[in-house]
Amino acid sequence: MNYTVSIFILTYNQEEFISQTIESILNQKVNFSFQLVIGEDCSSDNTRAVCEEFVHSYGDKIKLLPSPQKNMGLISNYMRTIKECDGKYIAICDGDDYWTDSLKLQKQVDFLEQNQEYNIVHTNLKLLLTDGSFEEVLHHKKNYSLSTFADLIENNTIYSVTAMFRNIQKYDALPSWILKYPYGDLPTYLWTLKNEGKIYCLEDITAVYRLNIGVASKLVNQKEIVKSILKDAYEDINFKNKRKIFQKHFYYQKCFEIVKLNRQKKYSKAFFKLIRVWIITPTKLNSLRVYLSSLKKELF
Repeated sequence: MNYTVSIFILTYNQEEFISQTIESILNQKVNFSFQLVIGEDCSSDNTRAVCEEFVHSYGDKIKLLPSPQKNMGLISNYMRTIKECDGKYIAICDGDDYWTDSLKLQKQVDFLEQNQEYNIVHTNLKLLLTDGSFEEVLHHKKNYSLSTFADLIENNTIYSVTAMFRNIQKYDALPSWILKYPYGDLPTYLWTLKNEGKIYCLEDITAVYRLNIGVASKLVNQKEIVKSILKDAYEDINFKNKRKIFQKHFYYQKCFEIVKLNRQKKYSKAFFKLIRVWIITPTKLNSLRVYLSSLKKELF
């Protein structure tokens, strides 16, 4: 069967949440076919049993992947699950999140069908806080909206529970270096835009993301992980036409580090950072201006 959308769900020990996740997807009102692809990673609770109950009732819509003999870990489960997505488009909904707009898929498919220059569309959402209250994330009001590859590498503000993207990896497999990282959404977005395409954010609130649950909430070195992902993408030959965008980003990041060091009164480190920037970039005058300006603010 040819599916328009594959919704891939990663789940592990989420028996408390997985029913709400699956039901929120099955309640979608659409004029096309879609499938749920569930990567259940050898849970020690009843998560798999819950998923199997849904398969029994909605077997034509759900592909429940075989349970591994032991827990694979998030990124290995991510890679095996996304490979099983057959749809023209892919949407993500982790096993502890859920959708609130029954027209979410229809709105996003309509947008991508009508706007071929866009490869990714996401939406606004609500965060479910640990005290049970909700907080709205309105990208267009907070100037969080992304539109280009350069925007994405500068600051990824896409919550995966709201994202839909063209299934590029169906014929152009994701690179193996993704396996080094604890999550796969940012590398996947980069891969989806490596040749062409833009990002759009619909203003609708369509989903809920639970805070402080799952792998992402436990990551303490998020900035270093992102820097490493961008470095791997930059060195990947498949991103060769994005090299100048990466170089510009890396240059401004180094300039920011110089400013930060001067603010911390680490003047010698800032100076040696400036020298290293000079060695690798032809825009020496700009970096010198940044250095002198930040130094002047601290000393005078």
